[in-house]
Order: sequence, then structure tokens, then C-alpha cells
Amino acid sequence: MRTQRMAVSVLALLALTACGTESGSGAGSGESGGSGDVRAEPPVTGLHWSVSSLTVGGERTTPPAGAHVEIDPEGKATGSLGCNRFTADVRLDGDKVTVGRSTTTGMACAEDVQRFEDAMGKVFHGELEAAVAGQGDERTLTLTTADGDSIALVPEPPAPLTGTAWKVTGLVSGTGTASLPAGTRDKAHLTFGKDGSVEGNLGCNSFHGKAAVSGSTLTFGPLASTRKMCPGPEMELERALLGVLTGKATYAIDHRSLSVEAESGKGLRASAPAAGS
Repeated sequence: MRTQRMAVSVLALLALTACGTESGSGAGSGESGGSGDVRAEPPVTGLHWSVSSLTVGGERTTPPAGAHVEIDPEGKATGSLGCNRFTADVRLDGDKVTVGRSTTTGMACAEDVQRFEDAMGKVFHGELEAAVAGQGDERTLTLTTADGDSIALVPEPPAPLTGTAWKVTGLVSGTGTASLPAGTRDKAHLTFGKDGSVEGNLGCNSFHGKAAVSGSTLTFGPLASTRKMCPGPEMELERALLGVLTGKATYAIDHRSLSVEAESGKGLRASAPAAGS
């Protein structure tokens, strides 16, 4: 692990939503009570905030895919800047956010991503001014340094199970997750329909079938597929996925990541595209 100074922008929202708002007397009622309480903004904890841009010296830069920040109720921030992950604490005072030291992983990143992370490390330290524009899911949070450099963030909703094009990114066996066979990246995907259907590609052949959803359980019916013969790695991936998409399985969604595990212990990992892409 390596340690560096970095701003954790989502924490700023805790101060902003606390200013000038109080909870109503009825949960979810949205009405003012006799004491003058007003409806509070939706909580910022437990949400996924994507970095939309970084501006340094007047030059605006688009962040790497996946750059985000999440905050838990205790005030601990975690996230990714496109390559390395981080955790950090900050001190809040109204619309001011004072960022202390943060801990990040030390993975080697692509050159352009590393430049972005280095720039973020320089912008996000010390005292930042936070400002929010818009409401609800349309909000944009901007954190600005005394020199005028800034970062903009937007809330990104979690992906629903149905209607999402899930791209298979890994295979699971027991407690371990393995990468896909060589040459099969981006080939396998699946989409669940609201009518209890499932369709997609197994890495070689396209397929369709039934997938009933009950709570966190999926029950797959027989799948029909095309019958092409493909290179060995693609057929290896197809056989592995057929072993998962058979009978009962459990599933879980962590923001835009899906895990499916069959009763045999075999499973898959998949990801959804960024919202709006």
C-alpha cells in the first residue's frame, strides 16, 4: 500500500445535506410538520458518485472509466480513481472540507491513468470548498481548491438486474475468481428480461431461455443456443457458463457488478456499462 494526500469528494456532501435541512416527523412523508421541519435531501451515504471531470490550471480532463467515490455512514470514504483504490477520512465544517492523508493501493497504471491519479493527488488535499448544483440524481458536486482547481462528481445509480447488458468478466470456483480464458474478453454477455427470460452470448454461441427471479434466487430453465464450433478458449468459456446457468443459482448486485453462483459453487462475475453510455 502507498500513502498520499488525496481529496475524497463524497464526504463533502455529508456537510452540504446537513446544512439547512432536517428530517420530517413521518418517514418518507415529505411533508413539513408544525415544528417547521422540511423534507431532507436523499442521503448521500451508500451511493456511488462518479468523477465526471477534473480541472487543473484551467484545463478540463475526463477521468478514466470507473473513477468513483462511495461513503459509508461512519464517514469513511472508499473508491477508485480509474486504477488504484483508496480509503480516506476528512474533517467537515459547513461547506469546507479538510482532507487529511489517504491510503491507496500501489498498482502500476497505464501512463495516461497515472497522470490523472497524480493530478487528483495534487488537487485533493487540504481545505476544499464544496458546492452542489441541481437536485436529486441530477445533482453535481464541485470541490474547488483555493487556487481554483476543481473536481466535479455526479451520482450514478446502481444497475438493475433486468434490462441491463451484463458483460461477463470472470469465473468463480469456490472462494476464488479466475480471469476469462485467453482471447475471450468481451465475448460473453447476458441480459435478463422482466418477463423472466434471459438471452445473450456464451462466448461462442448465442442463447436464450428462462430465468425466474425470486428474491436473491435465479432458477434457469433449459437454454437453447446456436451450435457453432469455435476456438478452444471460447468453447472452454461456454462450457463454464453453461455450468452456472443451469438450475438454481443465487445472485447479488454491488452497484454495477453482478455475481451469480450455482449450487455447485461455480459462478460468474459480470459488469454493467456506466449509466448513460
